[in-house]
Amino acid sequence: MLPITDPMGNYLFKSKLIWALNHSVRVWMFSLPQLEAFVAVAEELHFGAAAERLNMTQPPLSRQIQMLEKKLNTSLFSRTSRKVELTAAGATLLPRARQILDMCIKTDLDVRRVSSGQAGVITVGYTAIAGQSALPVMLRRAAEGMPGVSFVLRELVSTDQMDGLLKGTVDIGLLRPIVGRPGVVSRPLMKDRMVVALPEGSSLLGTTGVPAGQPLPLGSLDRRPLLMYSTQEARYFHDLVLRLFASAGAHANITQYASQVPALLAFVQAGLGVALVPASAMAFAPPGVEFYEIDGRHGMRELNRVELDLAWNEETSNPAVLKLLQLIEPVWQESMPG
Repeated sequence: MLPITDPMGNYLFKSKLIWALNHSVRVWMFSLPQLEAFVAVAEELHFGAAAERLNMTQPPLSRQIQMLEKKLNTSLFSRTSRKVELTAAGATLLPRARQILDMCIKTDLDVRRVSSGQAGVITVGYTAIAGQSALPVMLRRAAEGMPGVSFVLRELVSTDQMDGLLKGTVDIGLLRPIVGRPGVVSRPLMKDRMVVALPEGSSLLGTTGVPAGQPLPLGSLDRRPLLMYSTQEARYFHDLVLRLFASAGAHANITQYASQVPALLAFVQAGLGVALVPASAMAFAPPGVEFYEIDGRHGMRELNRVELDLAWNEETSNPAVLKLLQLIEPVWQESMPG
């Protein structure tokens, strides 16, 4: 055993093993500037662009990467005269580096707000569609009623948001109604409907007999190439689309899967098939995609309902989250127009 203090009164580790581990960490631990430089290069895949993003010249950026690679004893990038690519080791480090930097940013903000007596930090998880619809509304309300609050925004599929709410890495979730988890509370926040997205000038419309601009019967999509939501990451939309097709007596000929609406719209834009997406997606659709309402007859209107929930951990002790819930409460009581 080592002594508890040295002659100067400084604390020493009781265990040789703990002392050795601490010494090893101090020798091999990389720095936050190195991680920041690594993430910038990994996302830009160009040293010049990464240096500009960090407001620095390229030589010191390269030195940071070299020091990090030396610390880890591995190459993080494959460099040629034409391109920069992540190695397998770099790809493994990237999500962890982002998590460390996010946690450092949030910790810094938390400490500053608490020490100054201001409101704290709220981490908001949101789906791609919510980022274009409900999220801006919520942020405007927060800016008016909670100007001292800082927000960390994370685009996540609904299942990942639910996991984050349970783990404490997400404070508020804007997600689709999925199977509830003990400890997570949710309220309906926004209503929407599904519409049909087709490639512009699709030959499909020439075979339906439906005039341009008129609602499209889902039966006309029978056995057409259907671009579908992932069963694991977008189960809510996957099941809804299948119910709509079954109600119309149409066969869902699934040819591609994606977890987010923008990816499905990219498939449509490429002419790979048709997709059913929330009507709110029309506001940010790529060129080359056109939309048709779904014929609401024969009970289809009642079935064609899309909801977005606001969710949070019922045991949250974050005062800013509780205040935000008070601000948003009138929204879920009245329900936002879809």
